[in-house]
Amino acid sequence: MTYEQALSYLDDRASYQKTGRIDSPSLDVITRFCALMGDPQHCAPVIHITGTNGKGSTAQMVSRLLMASGLKVGTYTSPHLERVNERFTIDCEPISDDSFAEQIAAVSDLEMLSGVRPGYFDICTAAAFRWFADEAVDVMVIEVGLLGRWDATNVVNAQVAVITNIGLDHMEFAGPTRLDIAKEKAGIIKPMSAVVCGETDPRIVSVFSSAGGASMLVRGTDFDVDTNQLALGGRLIGVRTPTTIYPEIVVPLHGKHQADNAVVAITAVEAFFARPLPQDVIDEAMSSVAMPGRFEVMRHQPLVIIDGAHNPAGADVCAAVFFEDFDPAGRRVLVIGCLRGRDPDDMLAAIRADEFDLVVCCPAPSPRGLPATDLAEAARRLGCDTVVTASSVERGIDRALADVGPDDAILITGSLYVVGAARPHVARVLP
Repeated sequence: MTYEQALSYLDDRASYQKTGRIDSPSLDVITRFCALMGDPQHCAPVIHITGTNGKGSTAQMVSRLLMASGLKVGTYTSPHLERVNERFTIDCEPISDDSFAEQIAAVSDLEMLSGVRPGYFDICTAAAFRWFADEAVDVMVIEVGLLGRWDATNVVNAQVAVITNIGLDHMEFAGPTRLDIAKEKAGIIKPMSAVVCGETDPRIVSVFSSAGGASMLVRGTDFDVDTNQLALGGRLIGVRTPTTIYPEIVVPLHGKHQADNAVVAITAVEAFFARPLPQDVIDEAMSSVAMPGRFEVMRHQPLVIIDGAHNPAGADVCAAVFFEDFDPAGRRVLVIGCLRGRDPDDMLAAIRADEFDLVVCCPAPSPRGLPATDLAEAARRLGCDTVVTASSVERGIDRALADVGPDDAILITGSLYVVGAARPHVARVLP
């Protein structure tokens, strides 16, 4: 199987990616495929990460902390921005095209052997576990794809189960309350798991405390952020964990919320090792943290920022960072696209679209993309002064660039499909 054939095989099984529907959530398929492969999901200890927002940043920080501690780290995340290879990394280096094709081909062979047709995420998850086993990683950092209980990644038995936070998202599968969503995410907690909970709402915390983990640490009680200041290129924070006070840590990511992600990550790795982390390990790890597409500054003069704020909670955080941390002095232009299933009124209100001088609405490049005209109607209902539509993300960016000067700012946000299309286009037109 070539790389192109592997991509075609995956695309042919991308039902959820195309429809946004999961008809009968179950772990049966991934469990069977893993069993046929010799259960590679148990080849190394696991730090399993769920939550509404911050999973990707937390997984990156956890991986870097483990690497700085001398371990070989396999990390599996989703979704990707530009290439599916991004989902599979060892020591934060993506899988090669040849290795990717090899792993996908192995799963394809099992499909023929078993007579069971797996979905896109089942295939990727099985391939990740197989690759990590083949490469003999020391530890796996696994990000949940959707909620938790029925997510394909939940065939692991996590030594450390991490919950970043709980918000209203994926309401088509869980809800209608945050408590309901928490119950689904609590499914990753196993009897052996040390639970690290970044959520502070006592009602939500009680869901996780009653999920049957071996131990539990809660932000605000057992660990917390003590100081959180704006710094060049990110944040300067001070945190306390159950074992140690770390008075100065530079986090090279934008937004106050990244301090919460950082203290959760540090506490999770401390729980994994059952000991404090040396300051030099934390400094080395954090200095190498990078999150493409997560409030990423692509250019100055004009300021161009991309951020995958794909739900209202993420959009609210994105707006706070844009308006409060950056506070651009010139014109402010928003380029945004969403998926069907998101309430466009909620998304635009959370991103504070009415505070932008120009709103450019574009379709997310996905079969589930919300039409630009629908998004534009929602923007006008919100009271946005100047709203235009574009036929694609690329054309939307071109329209925005035509309307700005060196002192102005463009924020490109919404679905991660939008960010994935925006990133290479901005790099091409603004070298």
